[in-house]
Amino acid sequence: MPLPTPDTPLSGACRCGALRMEITAPPFMTAACHCTGCQRMASSAFSLTMMVAADAFRVTEGTPVTAGAGSPDLTHYACPECHSWVYTQMTGFDFVNLRSALFDDPTWTRPFIETQRAEALPWVPELAPHGFDRFPEMESFPELMAAFAAERL
Repeated sequence: MPLPTPDTPLSGACRCGALRMEITAPPFMTAACHCTGCQRMASSAFSLTMMVAADAFRVTEGTPVTAGAGSPDLTHYACPECHSWVYTQMTGFDFVNLRSALFDDPTWTRPFIETQRAEALPWVPELAPHGFDRFPEMESFPELMAAFAAERL
């Protein structure tokens, strides 16, 4: 079932509203990640994310702080007031992973791919049309991005 592509810009905020953000282009992918790191960072069975070109993202209010354990290749950012996990940047990539549920209207952000299904809690059903036991190979992203774009209205 096709989903609408929202008009941009789109705004969002952390739980307390001290940190606000905006995107000026639609995401090129939406996902749910089931890794244990995301489960702990989100305090949930998985995290929801949308991937947006870095130059289409900006923090409009507040100053994020680094938060959460990651790796040398990942930096997680949170609100300094309520400590909500807001976004992640990966070294060497020109996009940002934003927590999609923080946007003012997240109803259109259904995950298109699921990553780390091998670590999913056993009671979590499959949520997306494309699932991966780990992360998809980088070579598969152009095809996945094209399929995601084709699903949007």
